[in-house]
Amino acid sequence: MYFDSDNAGPVPDQIIEALKAANTGYQRAYGRDTIMADVRSSLREIFEAPEAAVYLVGTGTAANALALATLSQPWQTIFCSPVSHIQEDECNAPEFFSSGAKLTLIKCDDKITPDALRAAVVTQGNRGVHGAQRGPLSLTQTTEKGTLYSLKELRALTEITKSYKIPVHMDGARFANALVSLGCSAADMTWKSGIDALSFGGTKNGLMGVEAVIFFDPKHAWEFELRRKRSAHLFSKTRYLAAQMQGYLKNDLWLELARKANANASYLARGLRQMPHVGFAYEPQTNMMFVRLSRADHQKANQAGANYSLLNSDLDTGPPDEILTARFVCDWSIEKHQIDMFLDIMRDI
Repeated sequence: MYFDSDNAGPVPDQIIEALKAANTGYQRAYGRDTIMADVRSSLREIFEAPEAAVYLVGTGTAANALALATLSQPWQTIFCSPVSHIQEDECNAPEFFSSGAKLTLIKCDDKITPDALRAAVVTQGNRGVHGAQRGPLSLTQTTEKGTLYSLKELRALTEITKSYKIPVHMDGARFANALVSLGCSAADMTWKSGIDALSFGGTKNGLMGVEAVIFFDPKHAWEFELRRKRSAHLFSKTRYLAAQMQGYLKNDLWLELARKANANASYLARGLRQMPHVGFAYEPQTNMMFVRLSRADHQKANQAGANYSLLNSDLDTGPPDEILTARFVCDWSIEKHQIDMFLDIMRDI
């Protein structure tokens, strides 16, 4: 009954087999291997972007921070949601790797709206040499609250950024979950909607540890390569990163894993909706949901062995009837009987 994070699940057998296959003989180092060439070709095909620059790094923080550093200058500001990963979970990595670009937090609870984006943009870049200049917008898809930007919503935002000549980065740590939920193509959700750079997640969707960075305009390629090397994120034995990504893309495994994770979350949400003492902070759309229960209910679930994240609250201190919000995340590997066990606990509560 583990719903704490999709970072915590196992790696699919197909990925282990891909690593085993890569672990023979010799390959050129630093991304010049044949496996990386295949990954680059596959991602260009998936995204319908034959000229895209494609790179691999080991973590999502590296992917986001280095992509944003490539799109920005030290004297600029990066626009983002207050709950974005780059704001809440990356220990100032975007500011560090960009050599000082600040973050401007757009007023919103989860998804950024066009009005909020425009309001934030107009406050920046109008003080001449004395103030921060306008830099890239970073969007998260799936958002940190488990919701989705529709294609229409994405394009409404990028229409504004284009009018200010602002590039757009997408944090796609859960990109696959969003894609299968929306039922669109990878190109539709990225460059066709005005996205300039993508952090294409793998780790949260079953990989051992690899993320791709994709620039749809190859003009950014050389600068990113320099930044990746300078930041110590250029792996010499890149073939082992590439092997994971190759196995992930082969036979659309990445989509299959995301469908399983989303289906598990949908099954969990359907069961919880039948219980009057359970509420949702946001409408679940992918594999992550935010559930409201009383402190007493959380205590009972915890004592019964349920594992999930309680947000900014003390489980043991406070009124038993106080409503607390928890995050539940389903990965591809959770079995239905485990979800049923948890739902039985919730029914007993």
